[in-house]
Amino acid sequence: MPRSTSSSSSGKAKSGADSGGGFIESLRTVGYAVAFALIVRTFLFEPFNIPSGSMIPTLLIGDYLFVSKYTYGYSKHSFPFSPSLFSGRIFHSEPERGDVAVFKLPTDNKTDYIKRIVGLPGDRIQMISGILHINGKPAIRRRIADFDFGATGERRRKAVQYREVLPGGYIHPIIEMERDSGYLDNTAVYSVPKGHYFMMGDNRDNSQDSRVLNRVGFVPAENLVGKAQFLFFSTNGAARLWEVWKWPFSIRYGRLFNRIE
Repeated sequence: MPRSTSSSSSGKAKSGADSGGGFIESLRTVGYAVAFALIVRTFLFEPFNIPSGSMIPTLLIGDYLFVSKYTYGYSKHSFPFSPSLFSGRIFHSEPERGDVAVFKLPTDNKTDYIKRIVGLPGDRIQMISGILHINGKPAIRRRIADFDFGATGERRRKAVQYREVLPGGYIHPIIEMERDSGYLDNTAVYSVPKGHYFMMGDNRDNSQDSRVLNRVGFVPAENLVGKAQFLFFSTNGAARLWEVWKWPFSIRYGRLFNRIE
């Protein structure tokens, strides 16, 4: 017959000292786990979620993604609460045109924004009739199937969608909600200062980005947090937190673990 187990080989209860040692060991384990998580978050990858539609169709509301912190090097904004440990960036690598990047909003240095880098230091950026111009040359765009938002009220809501080709050959999708007649589809020329970047959302008519100088404007290199790399989860929001039985049907399975281009 197998013998039943007990808390110790002698059948006696553990002493207070033994219990205290177990508690300390548990605290040490938790401390190691927290330290490891902070190291990963600070130096390697940080998770973010998408609460707005400014990057549709590349990113949807309810997407959860990982951002690589090491891609552009590190600044004070790489650390929680952005402590003033040093200025500028260390181990700095230049972002590439077309990167989707998270940055701290320059007007408050606290709010996290995510947009696409379209302008590099020294570039001249302008929107003319909905077409992005970089250094006087229009970006090539090719119309593709309309982006379908799904049912809205009694009709299906769609937006004109293009494949935009940036200088250097980077290709990505954009949508135009107002068909090239939005209030940001015609602008003055923006001259990107040294050490700054020009950011735009892929949802061109529904994005507060560098075109709005008093709200976003040019983004200093120091404000870059990291490059968006891949999705690890996505939900369409149809299930509330307590509606456990709906969870499996609200997940966008086709978006899981997709790279962000």
